Amino acid sequence: MGVCVMNYAVIENGVVTNIAVWDGESAWQPTNALVIPVSDNVRIGWFYDKGKLSSPTQPPKTHDELLREAENERQCLLDSANSLIMNWQSDLLLGIISENNKGNLLLWKEYVNSLMSVDLSLVPEITWPERPEIIR
Repeated sequence: MGVCVMNYAVIENGVVTNIAVWDGESAWQPTNALVIPVSDNVRIGWFYDKGKLSSPTQPPKTHDELLREAENERQCLLDSANSLIMNWQSDLLLGIISENNKGNLLLWKEYVNSLMSVDLSLVPEITWPERPEIIR
């Protein structure tokens, strides 16, 4: 039968200072540290108190981090809208666009303009414009 290896947390002063993969049998034991088996999600920096592990609380995101996330969100929304609009614009240029798709093109161009006018500096209190329904 094979050796079973597991993750073990090295705990010093109530904090996980290292994660080791160990078979639990070979000669290894850090000096002045507690070693316990842990699941894959436990990370360095977690706390150990009274037999329980807990993750550290995450500091609040900075304004710059929130701004970058909002910029990424807007770009994703724009990319999605532009992929739809592109086909309708091609149909319009070729003169083969249906009346429904003319309406779609107008609605979605207004949506793109609304996305571009969102003031990202208001993070985290941004209200994104509602995605229009596609007219069938």
